[in-house]
Amino acid sequence: MLTLDKVYHAAFVLKDVARRTDLIAAPHLSARNQLYLKTENLQVTGSFKVRGAYYKISQLSAEERARGVIACSAGNHAQGVALAATRMGIRSIVCMPDGAPIMKVENTKNLGAEVCLVTGTYDDAHDKAVELQQQTGMTFIHPYDDEQVIAGQGTIGLEILDQLPEVDAVVVPVGGGGLISGVAFAIKSLRPDVKVYGVQAAGAASMFNAKRDHKYETLDSVSTFADGIAVKTPGQTTFEMVEQYVDDIVTVSEDEIAAAILSLMENQKLVAEGAGAVPVAAALFGKLPLEGKKVVCLISGGNIDVNILSRVITRGLVMSGRKANLTIALEDKPGQLTQVSAIVARCGGNVVSVQYDGSDPNMAISSCFLKLALETRDLAQIEQIRAELTKAGFVLVSERV
Repeated sequence: MLTLDKVYHAAFVLKDVARRTDLIAAPHLSARNQLYLKTENLQVTGSFKVRGAYYKISQLSAEERARGVIACSAGNHAQGVALAATRMGIRSIVCMPDGAPIMKVENTKNLGAEVCLVTGTYDDAHDKAVELQQQTGMTFIHPYDDEQVIAGQGTIGLEILDQLPEVDAVVVPVGGGGLISGVAFAIKSLRPDVKVYGVQAAGAASMFNAKRDHKYETLDSVSTFADGIAVKTPGQTTFEMVEQYVDDIVTVSEDEIAAAILSLMENQKLVAEGAGAVPVAAALFGKLPLEGKKVVCLISGGNIDVNILSRVITRGLVMSGRKANLTIALEDKPGQLTQVSAIVARCGGNVVSVQYDGSDPNMAISSCFLKLALETRDLAQIEQIRAELTKAGFVLVSERV
């Protein structure tokens, strides 16, 4: 059984290893509540995972250490295991899905672990790690379904209560459930009045479904760029703890996650990965009853692949009404573009690219599609531009990104 003493012991073990990350006010993110950010994206490995991994490995027997450790991870647990094992002179192997961000793979290698890339998802990497563990006899370090790992993650809950004693609610990302189990256990043990909410990506809602249906479930597949929480099967232990200690779990869309990443970058100068941004997405898009509350969003990690960051920013710009594509059906005659650009300028928009398409076989030979990419202020401005163009007699075919 997990006890509060074990969480406090984990905090003692981790005091010279893991950062006591800052809790910062974020007044520019939401006017509906007092939002604070627990910045685990600034942790030593860029993620909270080092807490649970290090504490678990620190508690192994001499015999278990001698056999080495093996783990499975989408990337963040991998780095925590690698750092902990290397510091303690223990051999480590980490199985990771072949789609894991390159940065996470390379960082894991640089921290001293042997990496085994596995075709498929995190769950496929888990199956491979179990297979290798049985072959080698190495000690398996589960990323979430382990009481000592959960105790390590629970140290974040202790820090939050110490940093903001008057907190009303804590919002936590959920994948397999290790983080929210530890945080919720610590907070509810000390302050049962504080609400603890979980957030999952809509395309990987395994714990959301399990809590809704009050039974342990496995998804057929997952689809989200938030790789840190792309888990088909939640933990058995974590499911039971979520049932007992977590007030509610909600989901957010890919576009909402992208908008949250963009908002964190612009307003707080913080880089969050998809998994780390889901609590902010839930707060920004009104998924939880947080009005007027002092709310802590746990930014669990910042290890986002730079190769997808530009696409995420683009999606975030679209979601927040800062970018739009308009397709207008025109008669191909002089002066059309001048009229369109004048309307856009009058509304305060900025045209960043123009493309003529006269190749569609369904249109008249004398017609074309005019495709515009616009920089805009917000969704209301986009609607103003669309309305003014329509009023002027232009036919808007679609608005696509």
